[in-house]
Amino acid sequence: MISIVHIVGVLLTVALLLVVSWWSGRQVKDARVFMTGGSSGSWMVCGALLGTLAGGQSTIGTAQLAFSYGLSAWWFTIGAGLGSLLLGLVYAGPLRRSGCTTLLEIVGREYGRKAETLGSMLFLVGIFISIMSQVLSSSAMIGSMFGISTMWASVTGALLIMLFVLFGGIRSAGANGIIKLILLYLSSIVAGVVVWHLGDGFMGLRSSIDGVCQLPSVGNLNNLTGVEQIHHRYGSLIARGAMKDLGGCLSLVLGVVSTQTYAQCIWSGASTRKARRGALLCSFFIPIIGAACTLVGLYMRGHYVTAEEAVAMRQAGEALPQGVGVIADSAQAFPQFILNHLPAWLGGIMLGTLLINIIGCGSGLSLGAATILVRDVYSNVRGRLGWKSEEVSQLQQTRLSIVGLLAVAVLATQVFHGSFINDLGFLSLGLRAMAILFPLSFALWMPGRFAARKVLLSMPVGVGVMLVANMVSLPGDAVYYGLASSLLVLLV
Repeated sequence: MISIVHIVGVLLTVALLLVVSWWSGRQVKDARVFMTGGSSGSWMVCGALLGTLAGGQSTIGTAQLAFSYGLSAWWFTIGAGLGSLLLGLVYAGPLRRSGCTTLLEIVGREYGRKAETLGSMLFLVGIFISIMSQVLSSSAMIGSMFGISTMWASVTGALLIMLFVLFGGIRSAGANGIIKLILLYLSSIVAGVVVWHLGDGFMGLRSSIDGVCQLPSVGNLNNLTGVEQIHHRYGSLIARGAMKDLGGCLSLVLGVVSTQTYAQCIWSGASTRKARRGALLCSFFIPIIGAACTLVGLYMRGHYVTAEEAVAMRQAGEALPQGVGVIADSAQAFPQFILNHLPAWLGGIMLGTLLINIIGCGSGLSLGAATILVRDVYSNVRGRLGWKSEEVSQLQQTRLSIVGLLAVAVLATQVFHGSFINDLGFLSLGLRAMAILFPLSFALWMPGRFAARKVLLSMPVGVGVMLVANMVSLPGDAVYYGLASSLLVLLV
């Protein structure tokens, strides 16, 4: 149960990062600095990347998925780390040499305004899903802490995201990211050590998971009929199938290099060398954070059942074993671990860190989506209609777009409440890659090789096929079908 000490710790942590956000925002004088960050050092680039990558999906979502599928939850942060590595080593130089401020500007310069506009609309589908998952994560955090309804928890999280990004842009994300890097890394190490101690090592974790999952009602709800199945699900990196889990990792890798938000972090670097070094630093830190969150999810599975499982046990006449608690749902695994198993003062700091981490990631994604709306959609419409716009009004357009995106995200989270946060993340990153990965890569390294009409066809085909494959649950992962269809259109 949350105490006054928890609340004080949360408020102090939130206040610290709000002050940093406000201070960073004072340096924003025009729209270009707001969107790209000016001249940032390696650690600032790392902070901006980490602030948007290690959000609710990498923390709350990873613990949630580990609660249900064990070690395979680690693929999200492994993929994010590999994506940062690819972004820094391969894409950083060409992106900065392009002279553009958005990925779709690069695509449009090579294949025309129609490709730029179409890519913008398709790309927004994927990035909006990720914004929605951040709001879902903040809802799980705030609802767990204060016991309020999902709707009001989502509204509160969205309002905090607005406050963080509206006044600082990408500079705010970077400055906050450095502090979050320190706080989140320390929190992850503490959580991992506490889990290892409380769970009595890996064998202790396995034994406790066996005990809970062998309860008849829990086993039936999770399709676990024996110890071998339990060990495979919670002890294997490919518990959901090799093609499924590796496909999720591939979605992360390709999605990171195809996302406007992460490209903005690269553009924010003072030099290509500093931008590349910042991406490499991020690729080192984020998988370690994911490992700690996976351990938390494993510990919670061995010591808690969900409310749905508890109801099934009561209906079957089964008693709740001694030492086993109840949480509302799997999304609350991490915040409930902090509330129930850490000292209040430390728990308050960690809750504040996680909350700010989710808010920072949501703010970065919202900024990226708003940048696309203003630079790649609104500017094209304005040009066709002959409207004129000053730089100040462009800044205001970006801020208003952020407000609108988050308002719609709050409404959408009410429909997807209860979904795996990481599965939404895999889908989001995969769709972003389907929209612009091949056109962007070919524009950077193989200009003049592909006709614009082929590119215009390949983009919606890739996105559409991936969405259909995901909805009908084809074998493997939907990203394979999207990649194959998109590439086939380009090469035929």
